[in-house]
Amino acid sequence: MATENQRQPSKLEKPINGKRLLFFSLPIQGHMTPMLQLADILHSKGFSVTFIHTKFNSPNPSNYPHFTFQPISDNLSEAETSGLSVFDLAYLINAKCVAPFRDCLDQLFSDSSEKRPFAGLISDPALHFTREVAKSFQLQRFVLRTSGTGAFRAFSSFPLLQEKGYLPIQDARSEEPVEELPPLRIKDLPVITTSHPEKLYRLLEGMIQETKASSGIIWNSFEELEESSLAKLRQDFQIPMFPIGPFHKHFAASSSSLLAEDHSSISWLDKQAPNSVIYVSFGSIAAIEEKDFLEVAWGLANSRHPFLWVVRPGLIRGVEWLEPLPEGFLESLDGKGHIVKWAPQLEVLAHPSVGAFWTHNGWNSTLESICEGVPMICTPCFTDQLVNARYVSHVWKVGVQLENGLSRERIEMVIKRVMEEKEGEEVRERVLHLQEKANLCVQPAGSSHESLKSLVNYISLF
Repeated sequence: MATENQRQPSKLEKPINGKRLLFFSLPIQGHMTPMLQLADILHSKGFSVTFIHTKFNSPNPSNYPHFTFQPISDNLSEAETSGLSVFDLAYLINAKCVAPFRDCLDQLFSDSSEKRPFAGLISDPALHFTREVAKSFQLQRFVLRTSGTGAFRAFSSFPLLQEKGYLPIQDARSEEPVEELPPLRIKDLPVITTSHPEKLYRLLEGMIQETKASSGIIWNSFEELEESSLAKLRQDFQIPMFPIGPFHKHFAASSSSLLAEDHSSISWLDKQAPNSVIYVSFGSIAAIEEKDFLEVAWGLANSRHPFLWVVRPGLIRGVEWLEPLPEGFLESLDGKGHIVKWAPQLEVLAHPSVGAFWTHNGWNSTLESICEGVPMICTPCFTDQLVNARYVSHVWKVGVQLENGLSRERIEMVIKRVMEEKEGEEVRERVLHLQEKANLCVQPAGSSHESLKSLVNYISLF
């Protein structure tokens, strides 16, 4: 794993309530980051943290000296992990980590030198096998849901959606509304393309059942953003729910990236005019075809707006890095384009030069953009990103969705809508209004501040 930025321990160095919490995340960037942030938040509230992790994609313990890290064998070969989808990874870990996880808990519970009791386990809902194992140790299991509530509602509705004929998706009906899940269209449902649909549905069924059987759900979201979806989920699930996000607003900005960050992006941004730069990043997993990559490149260039573009190795299928770019492409931009392999995203979004974020709409990226008051151009790739993009463009109206394929003409047009036209000004006003709500919710008496107090009190009961 690449080196992370050294982060500062949370302010409270010595846990005061004498209770320990276990954490176990799916080992991918979009799940690991919020789990580490949550661990930091709860450490600051007096809990000691033991972070269980697979050897695949493991975090760097030296960046979290205030946590105890406990690796477990994942029994995954290099061949198995090469090019794995999120679904395949979750399925394999559920199949292969039951015994290693049980052995880990057995070791932790039999440690005679440690007298502090465990208050519970916080795990990823995709690791649904953890509830049964935790139950055998009389350990409460809480779920950290790393997507938004709108996406989780859609996932939990899959049996109904199959029954009503929405799934599997038929191209001819893709634009039709899903009446049970407004504002979603059939094409916005968080489906996963797989050659093993029966495995996918088993995984989703296990995830929903074991979440309903958990002691509570923790959300990296806030009431003011997802009030309607939260109300419906509370009705459907009948277990305690704690929207305490945005997690990263609870403490000073720091990195929990699994990829090395290129800080040249910040010095480049320092030279740009306020609100002038389009920041482009499609996340840590998505991959695009070479022809789409070239359309993105020319769309950005033709827009005449400066851009900071994250092109991580592996983004372009079948290509190492920037080889498809025409010779002299970057030089022809006269300094208006800067390409890096990975960027310190929170710093970038907070930079006054950034005027828009062209994003895949992973939940962390969506929330971070809202928190920094940055309008979005939405190009979702799969699963919950499809739902998030629809909410961004049609519920909160803080972004514009780029649909029906990537062409340089359409890209240039959407950039101009957001960066130059009245529509873009209105989007900016709305996202600044949401930014203010995000800032207020973590302040004393704010909704997330109060929800966090309730969570700490609730966990302390066990």
